[in-house]
Amino acid sequence: MNDMLLSAGIALVCALLFGKLLLPVLRRLKMGQKILEIGPKWHKSKEGTPTMGGFFFMLAITVAVVITGWHDAVNGQYTHLFILLFAWVCGGIGFVDDLAKVRKKKNQGLTAPQKLLLQLSASAAFLAALRVFMPDSKLAGGEIAIPFTSIVLSVSWPVFLTLGILFVAGFINAVNITDGVDGLCSGVTLPVTVFFGAIAFSAGNTGNMVFAGALAGGLLGFLWFNFHPAKVFMGDTGSLFIGGALCGLAFAADQPLILLIAGLVYLFEVLSVVLQVTYFKLTGGKRIFKMSPVHHHFEMSGWGEKKVFFVFTAFSAVFCALAWFG
Repeated sequence: MNDMLLSAGIALVCALLFGKLLLPVLRRLKMGQKILEIGPKWHKSKEGTPTMGGFFFMLAITVAVVITGWHDAVNGQYTHLFILLFAWVCGGIGFVDDLAKVRKKKNQGLTAPQKLLLQLSASAAFLAALRVFMPDSKLAGGEIAIPFTSIVLSVSWPVFLTLGILFVAGFINAVNITDGVDGLCSGVTLPVTVFFGAIAFSAGNTGNMVFAGALAGGLLGFLWFNFHPAKVFMGDTGSLFIGGALCGLAFAADQPLILLIAGLVYLFEVLSVVLQVTYFKLTGGKRIFKMSPVHHHFEMSGWGEKKVFFVFTAFSAVFCALAWFG
């Protein structure tokens, strides 16, 4: 527990420090976010706000994990470094996408196929590394625990790899879609991070504890700059890093399916997009929501960004509490 709290404290202080140092740099480099024309009209006032602020907490988390997880690495425990590496690979994909957006001066960087191919490749590499470097993991043997039951499914490695790739890539995109209101992705993620920290503590998994603490502290520090009105956006750089980090924590804990409960807010977000697009095509232009993802629906219904933040974060905490019993 002490390592987890220390990791959170170091990441919090570092995120505040890196934010203070790097925000002026992003402004000088004119790394401004382009706002979609089809988004809420009042979001146009945010155009030009620096993006790629995810680096604030990514660097902070890295410092915290290396410092507090050093003794684990010396003793041959590499779980926290394994998760960190995968999260950085995902964040790297987001960085390439963000950089393309800035250069093109559009809110469209990589094409959807390019982005998906990179995410699927990263997911495949992650699961292969899981099998090689964590051979004692139940998942490495194709055993998948079903939440709220004592059922453990046993599948062949090719089946597990296929399902796992789709699961990881899909969840990372769900987290990415949630990043559409000031502070929202960070707020929703904080309870999920605490949840995985609690799982790690109950299992005595110091590597997961260290990483969960660092992620919580880093995001809390980033909120100082990203809470409404946001001075900086995390960009795909940050949201894809978060998605990779949560998948890393879940798989390292042998509990990937618990993300479907603890991360239910992310799933609602991506499901709202799927339902909206499908219904629109089937009905020739009718809509279920005023706008999707669903956080924009509530904005269009008169909710302010702070209300969206607090309500969605509260629901995330409730779902994490529910997931604990699973």
